[in-house]
Amino acid sequence: MNDKNISRRDFLKLLGGGIAVTAASLTGCDSLKNTLTDDTPAEEAPTDKMEYRTDPSSQERVSLLGFGAMLPPHFGDDEDAPINQKRFDQLVSYALRHGVNFFDTAPEYGRGESERVLGESLKWHSRQSYLLATKMSNFDDHSLQAGIAMYRKSLADLQTSYIDYYALQEVSDLDSVKSRFVENGLLDFLQTERSEGRIRHLGWVFRGDKEAFEYMFSLGITWDFVQLPLNYCDWQHGEPLSAEYLYNELERRGIPVIVSDTLLGSNLSQMPDFLVARLKEKAPQKSVASWAFRFAGSLKNVLTVVSNMTQKEHIRDNIITYSPLHPCSDKELKFLEEVARTYAKHPLIPCIACHRCMPCPYGLDIVTLLRNYNKSVNEGNVSSSTQDENYRKARKAFLVSYARKVVPERQADHCLLCGKCVPKCPRRIKIPAMMVRISKYVEALKQDTL
Repeated sequence: MNDKNISRRDFLKLLGGGIAVTAASLTGCDSLKNTLTDDTPAEEAPTDKMEYRTDPSSQERVSLLGFGAMLPPHFGDDEDAPINQKRFDQLVSYALRHGVNFFDTAPEYGRGESERVLGESLKWHSRQSYLLATKMSNFDDHSLQAGIAMYRKSLADLQTSYIDYYALQEVSDLDSVKSRFVENGLLDFLQTERSEGRIRHLGWVFRGDKEAFEYMFSLGITWDFVQLPLNYCDWQHGEPLSAEYLYNELERRGIPVIVSDTLLGSNLSQMPDFLVARLKEKAPQKSVASWAFRFAGSLKNVLTVVSNMTQKEHIRDNIITYSPLHPCSDKELKFLEEVARTYAKHPLIPCIACHRCMPCPYGLDIVTLLRNYNKSVNEGNVSSSTQDENYRKARKAFLVSYARKVVPERQADHCLLCGKCVPKCPRRIKIPAMMVRISKYVEALKQDTL
């Protein structure tokens, strides 16, 4: 979007103060129909060239590409259908055949079905052929009993007697860390499980503030890994802490990094046209997404890069990128920072479409609402006033998209400001406030009073 259409200042004025806006966006998966066939001509992924990293504590080889099982609600073809197990089996088998051996899930993923579905897919393969990662997602009940029950259910659903990489999910702020993991004795229990071999590596997923980050090291525990959101936009521009700072701190401490959110949701694969053109000019035959994966893989202390891949063509593209990896040169890193600085000017809502805010008790389609808004920003269809040069075109495009993407009873004006979604959001988005502001913006467009 051209800066003259809407500046960052105009955007903040338009949506109101008090909202943290970063260069993040939303994700979502396109329809999965016809995505598991080889009908579309594409470069074939090699089966014997996957890049591997060595885990420093176990000396095991870990595929640089990790398979993420954060299944979207419509992996069963529509939001209400059960997850398509056969389709998922095919994805898992394809990944294994092409050298991927790291599989990441969590109890909350895939409407609570991800661990079970992944366990069903992996039971057909030798347990020694893959590494399994899952998490402690005790967001609602912080009791020791609930945490132990969640852990044991993970083992049962995954049909395994041990977990290779077990993480405390969403280390964010000091109070929640103490309540969820420390004061209830859960962390002591998990350390015992590690000492007895049922957990082989113990770590945590970080999305939070510096106080919580430093507190984890003050506990005197030997951490085997930390999982971080890491991409070339957040590298220097991440909030509240840059990915560069977090990565360097972990490297200094000798703790390997597992990478997530490589694409800022799916935003670094669905960029504005003028940025796509710049990336394609540098590497015409490579996908836009491959730049983000090469960036993450170029960091030597990265153990694996987890990608939530629900379409075969995406798995193929990522496998090609890492089979083998061609690290980014200094010149390419400088180029990506230029892209990141340009991208940071775009006033996007920092949603990563993790769906943790869903379901809304009042039926709002929160993720689609945020996704559609960000897509409109990327396409230049969000205006600051009726005097904007392309206002009429942008107004029509936004309203048509809004009506098509979200049915009336699930639109932003149905938000009752209950706030139940807010503590679930890893990006700390003030979701009710965003619903109010999107609703007001839509109404202003309808009334032509912007």
